[in-house]
Amino acid sequence: MEIILEEYNPIWPIRFEREADRIRNALGDRAQQIHHVGSTSVPHLCAKPVIDMLLVVADSSDESAYVPDLEAIGYALHIREPDWFQHRMLKSPNDDINLHVFTENASEINRMLAFRDWLRSHEHDRRKYELTKRELSKQTWLYVQHYADAKTVVIEEILDKVKNEIQRRL
Repeated sequence: MEIILEEYNPIWPIRFEREADRIRNALGDRAQQIHHVGSTSVPHLCAKPVIDMLLVVADSSDESAYVPDLEAIGYALHIREPDWFQHRMLKSPNDDINLHVFTENASEINRMLAFRDWLRSHEHDRRKYELTKRELSKQTWLYVQHYADAKTVVIEEILDKVKNEIQRRL
């Protein structure tokens, strides 16, 4: 599978906001939080042109509380990972949005937001991550997840910096 990266596109946050509104309208207050995450949420960072969204609900394992309403607006449940923070992932009708769903207070929520925020404010690490993505995108992958997994080393290095900064501030 070929990984196609595009230069940052200022339309990505607009697409996120449009979808976030649709999800809020479908779920009401069951959508506790909705965030734009992933590379399309970081200005100046190249990305696959797929918007990653983070939806926080009371209990992501209780699919009946939110999945039918998301299906009604065109989303389809694509991944169910009960052993990884009860993660669920739904895809939009055009496969251009990945909606990641987690239970409130899942530690992965803070991890995803911290990584995004660090890249937004630390150009050196954003460039390092982009270089990694560009190098890996030159390879052919059996599955997109293999490409994502190959980025883990640099992601963990950056998250270590985030943890060190948090500890320094305490």
